[in-house]
Amino acid sequence: MKVLEFHDSRDEDYLRLSFEGVFDAQAALESELAPWFHALEEYADGWMPDVTEGKRQRKYARPALWKALEESRDGNSTTLGLYRTRWPDLDMTLLLWLPPRPPKLEVWLKVKPLSFFAEAERCRKLVEMMRAWASRYPVTYARAHSADDAELAGSPRFGRDEKISRKDGFDKIYGVFWLNVFGPKLVEAVGRERVLSTPAHRVEELPNGCVLLVTWPTAADFASDEARLAQARAHAHLRPDLDFDTLLRALRERSAMLAPVEPRFHPDVEPLLLRVVDRTASHARQRRIAELNAWQPPEPEEWRPADSVLPPDVDDPERALERYGDLAEHLVALLHTDVPSVFEETPESLTDVDFYFWREDFPKSRLRENIEAYAVPAIGAYLGEVLVRHLGGRWIPRQKLEEAQVLVGQRVWLPFVRARHYMASCQALLDFSLTRFYRAAERHRG
Repeated sequence: MKVLEFHDSRDEDYLRLSFEGVFDAQAALESELAPWFHALEEYADGWMPDVTEGKRQRKYARPALWKALEESRDGNSTTLGLYRTRWPDLDMTLLLWLPPRPPKLEVWLKVKPLSFFAEAERCRKLVEMMRAWASRYPVTYARAHSADDAELAGSPRFGRDEKISRKDGFDKIYGVFWLNVFGPKLVEAVGRERVLSTPAHRVEELPNGCVLLVTWPTAADFASDEARLAQARAHAHLRPDLDFDTLLRALRERSAMLAPVEPRFHPDVEPLLLRVVDRTASHARQRRIAELNAWQPPEPEEWRPADSVLPPDVDDPERALERYGDLAEHLVALLHTDVPSVFEETPESLTDVDFYFWREDFPKSRLRENIEAYAVPAIGAYLGEVLVRHLGGRWIPRQKLEEAQVLVGQRVWLPFVRARHYMASCQALLDFSLTRFYRAAERHRG
């Protein structure tokens, strides 16, 4: 069975559900958890897990679940993973804390993409599942919402110090999300009458004193202005010390941050920047696109007019050319596993190299002395070889690598100088990309 790899697929917004309840550790585990699995199986509309994992993967079935929980037991806890082999992506974990620790049942659910929850009926079933769980396993607080929006909201810390947030948890209503379950203690702190009178799509008191609250019919529509109005009304009602207009303004600002932005990148580096934004966390991607739309890569300055070329000053030009080839091979040896196209020495391989170095934060994550001694010469030689191979360039060797030139048309280009500028910082990898350098040389070769 090959499960979908949730975190290996393209990062995009997803539904994130968190649930923390208590259970009876004295009861037989199978009977105590049966209602949890029954609710999952009844209400998981289109996203039901088909693989369970303890120490190994098995097809989803009740006997496999008990086996996985048994083999994963480690002292006072046991964990169960639940996944899918077909779209939509699912990453789900059930964690049980066992005596002598206070018995606790924790659930983390991620379903990607969030757009899967655009249908009201599918969302209603998810709410019913949460209702069944919270009715059977009382919670302090549980919620389901857009992962991107929750990230922008600062959840779960909400601006608190990490130690304080871990100690206090959700001890008061810091935020209201699409689906919320407030535990009895939190309800009493706010006032049960106030909680039950919250203006929202659905408000229901559960038999154990918890209150379930849903702000809007569908989870995927959380960023619409109507949904934001409903979210702000509910939050302001539950927290009368907060200003409605301020809450609504903050919610609208978050919606604006997540609104799609059309990429309009400089054509020389568009293939590189598209990969950069794909690598950006989805909650920050639209802002990153806007930034890169406004950014223009500097025009390459690592060149001279052909009439000011420095003549060769080496005793053996052929040996110098062999040296450049050997240096270029060092880059191939360094990157061939992560960047297979590096063997081809093409313009496209330059973009692949650019992206690799940017993804790895190479100038920051490697020793500076090694970058200067090994990476810069290898990159400069490789870039020069691509100019020679694809633009009809000709090496003009010099004793100093930084003076070595490649003649293309009416300009001589300085690939080793470019490589040094390129490796100065992580931002320099974009400002002085190899791709941009090649495209500039290409335009001027005539």
